[in-house]
Amino acid sequence: MTKRRVPDLSVNVAGIVFRSPLIAASGTFGYGTEYLELADYEAIGGIAVKGLYLEPREGCAPPRIWETPSGMLNAIGLQGVGIERFVEEKMPRLRELNTRVLVNICGSRIEEYAELAGILDSVDGVSAIELNISCPNVTEGGILFGCDPAMAAQVTAAVRERTKRPIIPKLSPNVTDIATVARSVESAGADAISLINTMPAMAIDVETRRPRLSNVVGGLSGPAIRPIAVRLVYQAARAVQIPVIGIGGITSHEDALEFILAGASAVQIGTMGFVDPSVWRKTLDGLREYCRRHDIGSIDDLTGALSP
Repeated sequence: MTKRRVPDLSVNVAGIVFRSPLIAASGTFGYGTEYLELADYEAIGGIAVKGLYLEPREGCAPPRIWETPSGMLNAIGLQGVGIERFVEEKMPRLRELNTRVLVNICGSRIEEYAELAGILDSVDGVSAIELNISCPNVTEGGILFGCDPAMAAQVTAAVRERTKRPIIPKLSPNVTDIATVARSVESAGADAISLINTMPAMAIDVETRRPRLSNVVGGLSGPAIRPIAVRLVYQAARAVQIPVIGIGGITSHEDALEFILAGASAVQIGTMGFVDPSVWRKTLDGLREYCRRHDIGSIDDLTGALSP
């Protein structure tokens, strides 16, 4: 009997070597230590921490989470400790976890993103900076940075000037042409892109005739958005030369493989971690078995390997 190769499940994204292609998505894994007693960290290649502004934020008033069919609505409002407390209190523990750390940053002005990037540039243990560009630009009347290719490029370029770290803009699905936005941030200096962010959505309590969320509109995540996310990853990966990280409703290795075959070099898992914190180990074991069954030497060989 022919002996199957032991597959290599590590990936290199923007010069960062992840021991696994599975990354914990921002906003769903806290600051990296909250799952220590629940998840198998050896199966996790990287952690994208909660989005950070310069200053602490309390976020939206409750209720701010509502379960939907095959998904979840959230309007947390980017609650966070702010960059100073993150660097002083959270990063020391993150450095002990032996995993890659992606710091997700947010801002209401381009200058905020640049300042955050400048601070993080000298912080030991930061592997990359993920740009949450689904934030409203207050100086432009509340337009979301990620919905305008030119504005997305401006944020990326401003961050590029302030850091040597790899930068990864996180793209919004709420655009007409994802390829145009992807190319715009690539030309502005992005080292990779991640997508998608949550989709704007809402739910209503018909008895009280009130919104389920205090913020009225929230972000939809979970399996309900996965087919949309796979399509957008496919289109973005065909438009750029930089690596793509796929996000959206991954619950199993089959789901992760959809993104990888569509062109993703790695994937992020978020909402499913609330349901089953063993999802990272189960998904990694499933990927390994799939590669063995198909005699795939490296998970990299499957990136963009969608048959016509």
